[in-house]
Amino acid sequence: MNDRVVGAGDLRFELVDGWEHVPAGWHQFDVPAVCTDKAGNVYAFWRGDHRVVVYDRTGHCVDSWSEPPFDVRAHGIYMSPQEQLYLVDEGTHSVGRFTTAGKFLTQFGPSGKPSDSGYDGENYRTITHGAPPYRRPTGVAVAPSGEVYVSDGYGNARVHRFTADGTLLRSWGEPGRELTQFHVPHAVWVHTDGRVFVADRENERIQIFTPDGELESYWTDVQRPQGIFIDGSGHVYIAEGSWPAGWESQRRGAITVPEPGRISIYDVHGGVLARWSNPDPAEPGYMLSPHGIWVDSEGSIYTCANVGTMGEHLGTGPAPALLKFARI
Repeated sequence: MNDRVVGAGDLRFELVDGWEHVPAGWHQFDVPAVCTDKAGNVYAFWRGDHRVVVYDRTGHCVDSWSEPPFDVRAHGIYMSPQEQLYLVDEGTHSVGRFTTAGKFLTQFGPSGKPSDSGYDGENYRTITHGAPPYRRPTGVAVAPSGEVYVSDGYGNARVHRFTADGTLLRSWGEPGRELTQFHVPHAVWVHTDGRVFVADRENERIQIFTPDGELESYWTDVQRPQGIFIDGSGHVYIAEGSWPAGWESQRRGAITVPEPGRISIYDVHGGVLARWSNPDPAEPGYMLSPHGIWVDSEGSIYTCANVGTMGEHLGTGPAPALLKFARI
């Protein structure tokens, strides 16, 4: 990215350099997830001194909360049309619904009780079978019907479907490379037509299902998909993670040359409308490894990254944890 304008056609954006203003003295290690409310306030789920940190549109902190005490493995966030927050904590194997002020409302599935999937606690390749909720869940989304879908991905290989009040309706998925199987289902989104989009990260594909878990289609022109957002026009925004050399894609095999993270925008059929990356740490807008993504009411993109964790893997220096690309 040689300048601060990215995208293509009518999907063009300008980097807001230095958008995030972290309060002095706060420790921010990773920011795995981000969302916005109708007023344009930005909610970031941190791993660090604070958990949910709220910014205004200009990137200044206006609020934060840490209760109940989340584990350091905060992972997924979703803002519902009713402006309630759904938070996924992979460390405590839990998914909950909260007010934007941090008041707990509803638990979806159990909390603090990891299910048995054969997982050894470290390597997703050791998962032997799909299990009930949860074993290190990753993402959550709310359907137009109010039903809630959870991707259960680091220690499991399933998607879970709940009623709006938290009753489990069904689960699907097993570990593997075949269609309908998963290797790290990392994020989920429900289209307005009810279709369920799942970021099957280590298989490097998007799998698309009916609400009952029947496969409808899949996309493979995607790199290590980590976050999904679908706007009201049907544009599908994907945060695509970096590949360090020496890691292995379940679809493409060994990665011999480092591949930088990127942002891609697709039409609802999987056609690429825009795509960009910035792998140069010396440039504004350096994207270490995009992890979460959200689009606000003005069409601006927010993306976030686990800069502490991935920085260690990639051997890089400091990088921005939150980036804003304003729609132009």
